[in-house]
Amino acid sequence: GRFKLLVGSGGGEKMAAAGKAAGPQRRRETGLCVLLQLLLWVALAEQMEEHLKREHSLTKPYQGVGSSSSSLWELMGNAMVMTQFVRLTPDIQSKQGAVWNRVPCYLRDWEMQVHFKIHGQGKKNLNGDGFAIWYTKDRMQPGPVFGSKDNFLGLGVFVDTYPNEEKQQERVFPYVSAMVSNGSLAYDHDRDGRPTELGGCTAMVRNLNHDTFLVIRYVKRRLTVSVFFLWPHFPPAPAFFMCSPREDLGGRFAWINVSCVSGLA
Repeated sequence: GRFKLLVGSGGGEKMAAAGKAAGPQRRRETGLCVLLQLLLWVALAEQMEEHLKREHSLTKPYQGVGSSSSSLWELMGNAMVMTQFVRLTPDIQSKQGAVWNRVPCYLRDWEMQVHFKIHGQGKKNLNGDGFAIWYTKDRMQPGPVFGSKDNFLGLGVFVDTYPNEEKQQERVFPYVSAMVSNGSLAYDHDRDGRPTELGGCTAMVRNLNHDTFLVIRYVKRRLTVSVFFLWPHFPPAPAFFMCSPREDLGGRFAWINVSCVSGLA
């Protein structure tokens, strides 16, 4: 199947993730704002047919999301439903927020498209801590990895907006990376996840006026993570680049989640 997840922002509002930030107590310039919308698609790998999976989708209108007993999504921390998007955190230090799907995902092949915007008042294109998209065995467990638990079982795709490793020179932030864990691997926050990273790339996705997307695709046991930019005027076609290699995710099902941390006070 094909999975589509959208994270988006607008109107100068801010957004973040659940859990407490970990790593060295370095001071962030300010908070982090990430804005979110979510859709899930099923794709048959052989025919490449696409089917929207509404039970895994988060789209407008957002009435009842996180508050109604019939809602398919559950909010955590400072996450808030707005008119045009879901805001994970405000642009304030030490805030966390997350949104979790309540329906387990049993799809074998899928594609997730994350439409997002990141805003903040930090200097040098750096602020907050970052946000993550999760496809994991456990749900609703806050922790130190961009608002969610460490030693997770499944896939995490991280948009890291702040360098914790002071000596690193070659990596430019914000930085997108992917990690697969069998439950025994820990995310090294002090080293920005380098020891367990499958692959990654720099993505200047903060405070942009045009749309930005993450495309996470898992078909025939091959994982790819790409970043798309939709420019308002030029170029006429979307610009994109691929970040990660393939990896077997394994498992029978997983929960879908987006979490965020705005940084330390």
